[in-house]
Amino acid sequence: MTKSRILLSSVAALSLLGTSACVTDPNTGQQKVSRTAIGGVGGGLLGGLLGGVIGGKTGRIIGAVGGAAAGGIVGYKMDQQIKELKEQTAGSGVDVTEVDGGEAILVNLPDGVTFDVGSAVIQPNFQTTLDAVSSNLVQYPNSIIDVYGHTDSTGSDAFNQRLSEQRAQSVTNYMVSRGVASARVRWQGFGETQPIADNATEFGRSRNRRVEIKIIPFDQQDVQEAQAAQGF
Repeated sequence: MTKSRILLSSVAALSLLGTSACVTDPNTGQQKVSRTAIGGVGGGLLGGLLGGVIGGKTGRIIGAVGGAAAGGIVGYKMDQQIKELKEQTAGSGVDVTEVDGGEAILVNLPDGVTFDVGSAVIQPNFQTTLDAVSSNLVQYPNSIIDVYGHTDSTGSDAFNQRLSEQRAQSVTNYMVSRGVASARVRWQGFGETQPIADNATEFGRSRNRRVEIKIIPFDQQDVQEAQAAQGF
């Protein structure tokens, strides 16, 4: 009997998605399933896609909202945020993509224009771009933010680890100085341990030298679950 109820619930959820859970993606103009609808009917299943957050997401969501409930709809707003980020960073070399099955946004900051070689000081010419990213994050407050630093394999492990941490921290500090709430942001350096290209070529090494800003949206259901987990 229990299995039957689960099956019927699943069918009902899929039916709901098929009939009333579509939105228009502002990036493509095409219809797609709303992330909010997915979260409403299958939040327990999809919650794992938001895992891997630095320090865990429960406490950070509470810190980000200050005990208040999150307003608005994550689905459409997230698509709109991606569209605006792409427009605001156009021509800068910044890459904006969906990750975690479409449940998060990754903003990839290129090495060559973000920092000088071996330095963790943000280049003045790139500050305008980072200002735009920071302003966007302030405009869309219902998210927590991870900042990851990465290097190529040139140099010692210890140097690369330290440089990746310093660069991630520099980007974090800069965004906070531009109004992004510090409770929303955490940073971590990975050194040379997470390459996305071949370190045997200069092109590959240039791609591996990067700072990534991962934006993990949350909705009111996430806030309520986090509050319940914290005993609020």
